[in-house]
Amino acid sequence: MVTVHRVQTGLRIERDVLKVLKGLAEYLDISLGDLVEGIALHAFEGRTPFSVETLGKIEQLKDVYGLELTAADAHRLTDGKGPR
Repeated sequence: MVTVHRVQTGLRIERDVLKVLKGLAEYLDISLGDLVEGIALHAFEGRTPFSVETLGKIEQLKDVYGLELTAADAHRLTDGKGPR
């Protein structure tokens, strides 16, 4: 086991992306913070963070929550006004 020092942070994230992340964290029975931390650590090493089974669950969650954004959209998003 590795001991770490975590800090509380606030960040803005697209609504449907957050819904999928929360749903995935619930499915994996981990906290949202642990999920995001794991994704980042895998990405830092150029590794995929998800198994084929988990990727299938992500696709289901994207359908449920209407997430249509892809990696191609990253860094090109702009904030809209108010709720959809």
